[in-house]
Amino acid sequence: MDFPATPTIRPFTIAVPDAELDDLRDRLARTRRAPAPSAGWERGVPQDYLDGLARHWAEEYDWRAHEAELNALPQFVADFDGQPVHFLHVRSPEPDALPLILTHGWPSSPVEFLRVLGPLTDPRANGGDPAAAFHVVVPSLPGYGFSTPMREGWGNLFKVAAAWAALMSALGYEEFAVHGTDAGSGVAGMLPMVAPGRVVGTHISGTAAAMPFGPPLELDGLGPADRARAERFNAFREEGTGYLLEMATRPATIGHLLADSPAGLLAWMTEKFREWTDPAAELPEDAVDRDLLLTQVSIAWFTGAGADAANAVYEGMQAWRAIEAADGEGFEPPAGSPQAVSVFAGDTTIRALLDPKGEMTWIEHDRGGHFPAMETPDLLVEDLRAVFAH
Repeated sequence: MDFPATPTIRPFTIAVPDAELDDLRDRLARTRRAPAPSAGWERGVPQDYLDGLARHWAEEYDWRAHEAELNALPQFVADFDGQPVHFLHVRSPEPDALPLILTHGWPSSPVEFLRVLGPLTDPRANGGDPAAAFHVVVPSLPGYGFSTPMREGWGNLFKVAAAWAALMSALGYEEFAVHGTDAGSGVAGMLPMVAPGRVVGTHISGTAAAMPFGPPLELDGLGPADRARAERFNAFREEGTGYLLEMATRPATIGHLLADSPAGLLAWMTEKFREWTDPAAELPEDAVDRDLLLTQVSIAWFTGAGADAANAVYEGMQAWRAIEAADGEGFEPPAGSPQAVSVFAGDTTIRALLDPKGEMTWIEHDRGGHFPAMETPDLLVEDLRAVFAH
């Protein structure tokens, strides 16, 4: 695989044309309702719930206000031989701050981390120790957010990790810490391999107990907490992998829907904010701020990232299968820089599978879920400060 060269970097401002906002509202107003044999969530997003969320998106949600909030942050685009990589770069006022790169997963964007930027970069102003400050870099994965369109081959997470290392060099950060969630946890695990000696530590969350295409997890021998996580994972394997199977095998087919129907994109993404968040949350907005969720969906709509991200998942799965076929075991986290894992209430992360030798710093929480920076930003900030104390 060819590793990305040093990118060229330019400032970036979000500027969605009025015509696109008008088109979005018009499409939402003309949404055709699907048959609704059940008002519950067992078949997916209920029609009545989707109707209410879509109506709020079209009539009450203020994109321009959220666009202005994003544009108040330093944004840039790095060009890797034609592949745009959008990123936030928020420097701390503390001169000795540690560089930290945050990587989201599916279905997300740097919007996921908005609530942790202030506490991480300026702890002095947010009730924290100024010695625990970070210079924060938050890229959009290729095919997500404003890192679109995705060029072929950029769904490979090894290539993404190499690009992140090149980006940090271009920004003047030779050593840095890494946090990743979901697919971003894979990028975080690969960075010490592609940038040996540069990663001072990695922290991950939102990992799965095992890939859902294998056999169900054995429950015997697991403690109560891990058994509950394994039971959730086995249920997910049986009933919750339709989205992944479709994107991993036929991304173009689902991509047509996601590019053409904002209501379809809204349902496709919102389902995961209900299924993957804190189990105590009945509805998505009980776990994450509703307008923050709609900002995620809006960006995916305006950039075409719904379809692009599906292709990224397809390429990532192809690369994972090639690794598994080569050694029969799949990817093993690299040794070297210290590693830490945070497990939130909605996660299916099992230590005996992810860290069988007990070498990682292991942190468990009784609240939160797959999107901790949106659900429980206080816990995530606390964990990152503790793990990367400097």
